[in-house]
Amino acid sequence: MKASPILKWAGGKGGLLAQYDPYFPMVGSYRSYLEPFVGSAAVFFHLQPQHAILMDRNPELIEVYQMIRDQLEALITALKAHRNERDYFYAVRAQKIADLSPVERAARFIFLNKTCYNGLYRVNRSGQFNVPFGRYTNPAICDESKLNAAHNALQSVELGVANFDRVLAFAQPGDFVYFDPPYEPLSSTSNFTSYTRDGFSADDQRQLADVFRQLDTRGCRLMLSNSSALLIYDLYQGYAIHEISARRAINRNANGRGVVTELLITNFNNESLESS
Repeated sequence: MKASPILKWAGGKGGLLAQYDPYFPMVGSYRSYLEPFVGSAAVFFHLQPQHAILMDRNPELIEVYQMIRDQLEALITALKAHRNERDYFYAVRAQKIADLSPVERAARFIFLNKTCYNGLYRVNRSGQFNVPFGRYTNPAICDESKLNAAHNALQSVELGVANFDRVLAFAQPGDFVYFDPPYEPLSSTSNFTSYTRDGFSADDQRQLADVFRQLDTRGCRLMLSNSSALLIYDLYQGYAIHEISARRAINRNANGRGVVTELLITNFNNESLESS
C-alpha cells in the first residue's frame, strides 16, 4: 500500500498533487528532499524520496511522525483505546499533554484530529487545542493499513521541531526543498494561521522569501505554495509563478469557499532539468 496522509490538515495538498506533478523534479534527480512545513506530509508521501528531512515548529505534529516511525505497535494499541463519543472527546481534549507519554500524546493528537470539527488543528494563545467535537458517524481513528504504510515510508526520514529558517543549516546544492507555509490571507475573513500559538504574519512571509532566495543562490531546487495575495506575487518576482485551481473548504464566510486561485512558485523548470 502506497503511503498517504494520516492526518486531516487545513491546506493539505492531497487534492492538488495531480496539478503539482508536472512541476516536481524527478525523484532520484536530487540528493535530499526537505520540507520545513510538513503538515499532513502529502507531498512527501506522494514522492517518497530516498532521503528526506521533515520539519515543523509544531512539536506535537513532529512527535506523531516520530511515533509512527519508531513506536508503531504501541501507537496502534493506544489508538484502539479511544472512542468517538462527545463527552470522551472533551475529556481527552482537556488532558495536560505534559502528563502523557510520547505515544499517548501522539495517539491523542491523531484521535482529536480524526474526531474534531472539520479535521482542524487550531490552538489558542496558550497553545491549547480548542476545536470542538465533529460528530462523525464512524471516523477511522486507527487505520492500521495506512499507519503501516506511513511507518515504512518514514524509516529513512530525519524529523525535527524547528522554524522554517532552520532549513538553511541542512540544505545542500542540488537538494529539493518544498515550502508549504500558512497562506497569506486574501482577506480578513480568510485568515487561518493558528497552527501554533504564534501564527504566521506578513513579516514571516517576507523572512520566508529571503530564505527562498538564499537557497536559490546556494543551488537548491525550490518549490513553494501560497495564496494569490498581491504580497506573494511581489515577494517572488523573478521566479516562475504558476497559478493552480484549488477548492477551499474552510472559511468563516460561506461565500469565500469554493474554487480559488493559489500559487506554486519554482526556481526551475523541468524542461531545463531534462536538458541539463
